[in-house]
Parts: sequence; structure tokens; C-alpha cells
Amino acid sequence: MGKLDLRALRYFVAVKETGSISGAARRCYVAQPSISSSLKQLEETVGKSLFSRHTRGMKATEAAEQLYPLAKQLLGQASAIEELFKTGRQKLPFRLGVVRGLGVQRMSRILQKFTSENPDIELTLVPPEEDCDARIINETMLQNREQMQFMWQEAFQIAIPAGHPLTLKSRLNLADLDGLAFIQRMPCEGGLALQNKLNAAGLKLDVRARIQTIEYAIGLVKAGVGCALLPNYKEIANEAEMQFRQITDEPFSRRIVLAWQQNSDIVSSLIEIVQS
Repeated sequence: MGKLDLRALRYFVAVKETGSISGAARRCYVAQPSISSSLKQLEETVGKSLFSRHTRGMKATEAAEQLYPLAKQLLGQASAIEELFKTGRQKLPFRLGVVRGLGVQRMSRILQKFTSENPDIELTLVPPEEDCDARIINETMLQNREQMQFMWQEAFQIAIPAGHPLTLKSRLNLADLDGLAFIQRMPCEGGLALQNKLNAAGLKLDVRARIQTIEYAIGLVKAGVGCALLPNYKEIANEAEMQFRQITDEPFSRRIVLAWQQNSDIVSSLIEIVQS
């Protein structure tokens, strides 16, 4: 019997609790082949089959049911040992500039993985205009001497409450927005560009609320208060209470990048995370 690998046990627990390879990969922030390879290695180590595939995912075998509580206990003890010897260790300050409007869900996943892989840092999120070690920003905000890693591109689209008449249209034009009950999110470069286009066309929104965060805008759209211009990313694209429509006349989009001037092991770690 080979040696037990803590990473393999962690992946095993994730598969057991999520019920699938894909779910475990999302939880552990790794590719699915890494999960499958580690499971195979663990099965060779214990000499037992741990899961059987079925139409709804992975079904735990009797051996897996026996291993699960022991694996949880061992992983908990390993974590406790790590925490014990971290006590008194000096934290390394790391300031990350973050532009507004990236969405809590998406950024939370990135930051969770970043901090778990760099347990000795003391992370502080600041506006991107302040002094910082790295920045997650719109590409248009890049400064001289900054290097950058592309992260994602997203389109600004109109978020519409479910059941609103505009959901019957596959695309919208600027005229559809004239007099539309609207949630204005500022500062927002997409919103500013839209407002300039509407002003030039002599059109006007019926602003019902002015807020700053995407999360509040989503909540108000779902509640039927009005529509909003939001970046359409996968974490919110399939919300049942609202739908997204592109503005045909003037599509708006932005490219989000990780930017830095001086590289370091911590910055390199963040680069690898945004590349994955």
C-alpha cells in the first residue's frame, strides 16, 4: 500500500460531498483531470473502488463511506497542525487594487484561492487608484510600466425583471430605453457611456434608484423596481427573476486585467490563479 496523500483525500472528500467530479473541481479550483487522477491514485493506495459513475454523478461505494469520516478527521488534524505553527508568524502585507463592479461571487472565488495558497499574507483590498502591489482593473486603466494578464471580457447588457414587456424582444435599441424605469449604478463606465448616447439621441431614462454595487442593482431588478445596465457574467446570467438583453445600437463591453509593476512570488501566485 502506498502513502496516503492529503491532497487526494481532500479531493475525495470534495467528490463525496458534491456528488460529482465537476463539482469537486469547482470547489477545489482545479481541473477535472486532476481530481480524477488523484482519485485513481487514492483507490490504488487503499486497494478499493471508491465511487461508481451513474447518470447523476458519482455514487460512493461502501469503502468510500468507511473512508469518509476518517478522511475528514485526518484533514482536520492536518489543518490544525498548520494553524498551530502559524501562530506568531509575521504576516506579509499585500495591497490589491480592485475596480468597482466585478461582482462579489466571482471575486470571492479568486480571493479565497489566493489567500488559501498564500496563508502568510495580510490581504487588503483598496481602490485601484491607491498604492498597491497589484490591481484588477479595466484594461483602459493600465499605466506606463505596468505588465498585465488578461482575465475576462464581459458585455454590459440590460438586466430586465422577469415578466417585463422588454423580455419579449431578443435585442433592444436605444429607443426602447426612453422613459424606462431604471436602476442607475454609478460609478460605472458602461452606464456613463450609455447615458452619453441617450443624451445625444434626446432620450431619457426614468431613474428610480441610484446605487453603487452590482449586488444591490441585481436585487432591485429582481424586485421589479426597474431595469439596469450590468456586466453579464455567468454567475448572474441564469438568474430566474431577470433576463439580459443586448443593446443593438451601441454594444458596451470591457476587458478586465490583472496589472502589476514589480513581480514577486505572491504576485506570481495571483497570476497563476487568474490564468487557471
